[in-house]
Amino acid sequence: MMWTTAKDLKAQLMRLWQRGELLRDAVTGHDRFPLRLTIKGPASADITARFEAVRVWAAELAHAGPVRLEWQEVRHRVQGVQRMPSAAWIDAMEAALAWLGKRRDWERFSKLAELTRRQNPSLLPWLEKRPFQALELEAEWPHLLAVVDWIAQHPRPAIYLRQVDVPGVHSKFIERHRAVLAELLDLTLPANAIDASKTGVAQFAARYGFLDKPTRIRFRLLDPSIHAVAGTSCPDVTLDADSFSRLSIEVRRVIITENETNFLALPNIPGAMALFGAGYGWEALARARWLERCAIHYWGDIDTHGFAILDRLRQHFAHVESFLMDRATLEAHAAFWGREDTPQRADLARLTQEERRLYDDLRDNRIGENLRLEQEHIGFGWVSERIGQICLYGSDEPNGQDDNHP
Repeated sequence: MMWTTAKDLKAQLMRLWQRGELLRDAVTGHDRFPLRLTIKGPASADITARFEAVRVWAAELAHAGPVRLEWQEVRHRVQGVQRMPSAAWIDAMEAALAWLGKRRDWERFSKLAELTRRQNPSLLPWLEKRPFQALELEAEWPHLLAVVDWIAQHPRPAIYLRQVDVPGVHSKFIERHRAVLAELLDLTLPANAIDASKTGVAQFAARYGFLDKPTRIRFRLLDPSIHAVAGTSCPDVTLDADSFSRLSIEVRRVIITENETNFLALPNIPGAMALFGAGYGWEALARARWLERCAIHYWGDIDTHGFAILDRLRQHFAHVESFLMDRATLEAHAAFWGREDTPQRADLARLTQEERRLYDDLRDNRIGENLRLEQEHIGFGWVSERIGQICLYGSDEPNGQDDNHP
């Protein structure tokens, strides 16, 4: 029998709660009560075949929680006129909350809504949209409101996040709550106080005019005759991106590698520098326009992401050449092939024809399924031989795109 039970009626009400509809009423002021709940009852044939079961069903439904039943008369050819429940009503929010056991949560959320209405009504739409997240943030909500108010009074303050001085708010609070604060600030601040081109948690500071930690670039000089730091030979140096962009040293060749051990183990090369790579984050390196005068070699993993990183780097330096990312290197190290978890599928427009053929073979699983060769698995004898080749035959000057480049 698929007749509506008291449990079913309560489930209808619970679905409203779980969708946040009842909590939203505390924000909007909407009064949805009396609230009608639907009932699916016995058919005429049931009254004939299961009359006693129908009678018990109606009696149990009549005692279902704080429910007020709506009845209708049904004329039956055998049983005569029968009164059957046709709808159920919850007359007040208080009764609904008591039945669901949610009165305490309603009261907590109502206090948050009232506090927000007094201090910053522009944030009420956020509460309406995310009522359960607001409940999770109940303890932090007054501090979130205080931070939003401080930033509204000091738009684009050009200080570090930990310099924001709000009573009761510790120095790491904003960093920990950047995601929700971004949504709140977007509702509060005028458009000229927001850099809409900066998106995501990582760009929170830039979006709202705070100072960000400087991106740092690590490099090693591979030529002992180049003296960038007095009293050192081939130093391992880390500079902020702005300082790196202003370097003035006699470097003609740059090798970028994503692996720290490879970065540290590269041998001495005349006029060369090694850079410890930054994955997909090449924007900071792009400030160093002096790199346009250098031959640049990128050494990444032989997998789809390695080629995607190379493609992204060429957005900033079109003359970059790949290093040890070729089919011969891949086949020579078959014993060390691994598996790439989430391969790239996009077309890459900045690869040479040879690179694109290998990328397509990897992307389309023509060599093996999700195949990859991590750069740290390449034998250093093979590495040294290739370094010798680029030093012997390669140009020290950038030569733009090669004949195979698109």
